[in-house]
Amino acid sequence: MLYQNTLRNKSMTTMVRSIDPLVVGRVIGDVLDMFVPVADFRVQYGTKHIFNGCEIKPSLAIERPIVQISGIPSTDNHYSLIMVDPDAPSPSEPKMREWLHWVVADIPQGLDASKGRELVEYMGPKPPTGIHRYVFVLFRQKGPIAKPWQLPHARNNFSTRNFAIQNGLGLPVAAVYFNSQKEAAKKKH
Repeated sequence: MLYQNTLRNKSMTTMVRSIDPLVVGRVIGDVLDMFVPVADFRVQYGTKHIFNGCEIKPSLAIERPIVQISGIPSTDNHYSLIMVDPDAPSPSEPKMREWLHWVVADIPQGLDASKGRELVEYMGPKPPTGIHRYVFVLFRQKGPIAKPWQLPHARNNFSTRNFAIQNGLGLPVAAVYFNSQKEAAKKKH
C-alpha cells in the first residue's frame, strides 16, 4: 500500500510538472483542453532541446526538428504529431489562430517523427511581430491510419481540438511549446 501511494504521488508530481507550464503559458485553454500526459517525447532543433517556454530563434528552426517518442511499452503504438502557432499573426490579435505548421501521423513508438507519414509539410516559425508560442501536440493513434484523414485546406484558423475529434484521436498524450520572435535584421557594413 505504501509503495502504491509512493508511485501514485510520484506519478502525480510528474503530471503536474509537465502540465503546469502549459497552463501558465496558456497552451491549455488556447490550444488544448486539460489532459493527463502519459507519453514522453523529446523535440530538438540541432543540439537545442525544447522545453516548455524556452526561446528558439526562427533561424534555428528552419529545418524539421528531431522528435523522439517513448510511452507505454508496446510494439503497435503509433502516434500523430501536430505543430501550431496560436498567436498568428500577432499575440495581441491572433485572428488566424491556430496557424498550422506540421502534421505527421503513423509515427512508430521509440522512433523519430521522420519515420511517420508527413500529412502537412513542415513550415518553420516566421513570427511577424511579438513573441509567438509554437506548440507540439502528441496523440496516440488507435492503430495505423486505415482511412484518409480530413486535412485542412489552409494553414490559418486550424483547430487542434477539432482536428483530433474529426480524426478520432481523442485527448493528447503529451505537449510541449517554445517561444520565438522575429530576429533583428543583420546590419550591412
